[in-house]
Amino acid sequence: MRILSVLFILLFLSACGGPRLPFLGENARVLAFGDSLTFGVGASDGMDYPAHLSRLCDCEVINAGVSGETTTEGLARMADLLDETQPDLLILLEGGNDILRNQDKAQLKRNLEAMIREAQGRQVPVLLIAVPDRKVFLSPLPLYQELAEQFSLPLLEDTLPRLLSQSAMKSDTVHLNDAGYQLLAEEIYQLASESGAF
Repeated sequence: MRILSVLFILLFLSACGGPRLPFLGENARVLAFGDSLTFGVGASDGMDYPAHLSRLCDCEVINAGVSGETTTEGLARMADLLDETQPDLLILLEGGNDILRNQDKAQLKRNLEAMIREAQGRQVPVLLIAVPDRKVFLSPLPLYQELAEQFSLPLLEDTLPRLLSQSAMKSDTVHLNDAGYQLLAEEIYQLASESGAF
């Protein structure tokens, strides 16, 4: 009987799948951190992904996107921004500009790792979003999966490569349009909900 109970618990835990986030509850504050894809280049007013996400979760989502930012620049402002905003969740979407500028991927990974450590050192959980490599057929950079495994983070891995592969979802070659940002927000919300945040 005890063996059956243990098997049931193991099956239940495996069904839950993936890293967990703490439940955010009412008055949650989410920090959406990144570059132009977070800022919302290509979106109409109020149609960037943080604005969509705020409506979905009925919580405060701070848009901390800086267009053109590299991970080195992002790391430089991360600590102060975390201290200033004191978020309940960090959504980290950065690295695209490093890729577009052919910067060192090992440094990109180290910068993201340092950002994650800044958040986790303040007890701020992180949801990570993978950006695609610069190839004909867009696929997520493997380093995002490596970081997600290293730090036990929920990872939205395939969404951006898929959306940026569809002309109907883009405003230009590297940015989404209103429809693309809405779908990005919906999939972030779904992952966060499945991970326990909402």
